[in-house]
Amino acid sequence: MKYYVNENCIGCGLCESVCPEVFSLSDEGVAVAISEDVPEDALERAGEAMNDCPVGAIEER
Repeated sequence: MKYYVNENCIGCGLCESVCPEVFSLSDEGVAVAISEDVPEDALERAGEAMNDCPVGAIEER
């Protein structure tokens, strides 16, 4: 499974704090997701980050 951060991101950093293995903040101040499949041990936290995103900017791909 992969995740994608869309243009709705406001750069709050919640996803990075919940699952830093998958999400990070770019130099532009918005979140980005790793391009690889989410590691098995991070799947639950990545899903939590998606569900908790205040603007719904994280999508499954």
